[in-house]
Amino acid sequence: MKDSISGWYRNVIRNPKYRWWIIGGSLLYLLSPFDISPDFIPIVGWIDDGLIATLLVAELSAWALERLKVRKGEEPVQAVDAPTSGFTSETKTVDVNAVSAE
Repeated sequence: MKDSISGWYRNVIRNPKYRWWIIGGSLLYLLSPFDISPDFIPIVGWIDDGLIATLLVAELSAWALERLKVRKGEEPVQAVDAPTSGFTSETKTVDVNAVSAE
């Protein structure tokens, strides 16, 4: 169960179509005076800001690495949504010519 939840979360976070929402939302949260835990409480108040800042840095670095790969001419790696059944319409198939051996 843990692997499926963390895999889903990783795929959603790393999906390029959500990247700008995450960057904008995290910037808005960090610049906003309202927090989940107030900053005047030592350590506890800084944990949420640290997690959001980590998420922001991770997204910005992923974006920068993707841009660098595109500039070098490499194919960027893109996350895909986690399939629910294991098979999607984009599943690659291999045709095999089978013969019976008697």
